[in-house]
Amino acid sequence: MRTPKERLQDILEAISAIERYLDRGQSAFEQDELLQGWFLRNLQIIGEAARAVPEQVRALATDVPWIKIIGMRNILVHSYFEIDTEIVWRAATQDLPALKSGVERLLKEME
Repeated sequence: MRTPKERLQDILEAISAIERYLDRGQSAFEQDELLQGWFLRNLQIIGEAARAVPEQVRALATDVPWIKIIGMRNILVHSYFEIDTEIVWRAATQDLPALKSGVERLLKEME
């Protein structure tokens, strides 16, 4: 079983994986199924890792929208025919930077 710190590290690694391809831009993202799949898979990993972080650890980072992250994972996994690439792109470009900061801050607090 993975520890809470390992789960938080999983989140950071998935964010880094997405960040590697952000510079290709939204147009490339919307036209490239492989790129979309890469983003979706890593967003799923983020949501799954967030779900596995114990509530008492999540409570230490109230600025992180844990429930929304887990909810997005559920949509990506269970409602895949309804996925809106605009929302995925917005999450990758606007939401992940704040999540990254929050998770990094939480990891430092846990040391």
